[in-house]
Amino acid sequence: MKPVEAGMPAPAFTMEDTEEQPVLLSDFKGRKVLLSWHPIAWTSVCTDQMRQLEVNWDRFQALNTVPLGISVDPSAGKRAWKEVLLLKNLPLLSDFWPHGKVAADYGIFHEEFGMSERANILINENGIVQWVKVYPMAQLPDIEEVFAQIS
Repeated sequence: MKPVEAGMPAPAFTMEDTEEQPVLLSDFKGRKVLLSWHPIAWTSVCTDQMRQLEVNWDRFQALNTVPLGISVDPSAGKRAWKEVLLLKNLPLLSDFWPHGKVAADYGIFHEEFGMSERANILINENGIVQWVKVYPMAQLPDIEEVFAQIS
């Protein structure tokens, strides 16, 4: 399976947030959306990745961009993790059921491990994939690289 590519329409999705409410890609029409995929909650690199997004929330907003933290973890587990991390702004979404379906739609589901790759996928205001980067599992994405792609 290969990841979606820049220039392709972003696959539509509905995932639950930490309050078990549906979040649709179409909810963000007219804004850029950063899908920041982490393999699994409660691990150190994933924690740092989500904290980077939270700390830079205002920068994202100034660039008309909504960052979303996504993994295959169930929404209840993500809710507990969000509370422990003291995330106030960053939405965490669950691609739990059907397990990894959205990650598979984006070409980043790792079948062998049952989780997504670590990836950043930027979608422009018109729903077109603008940028895709898949990282080694143990690598923390460079937040400045992300902002360079948004600008």
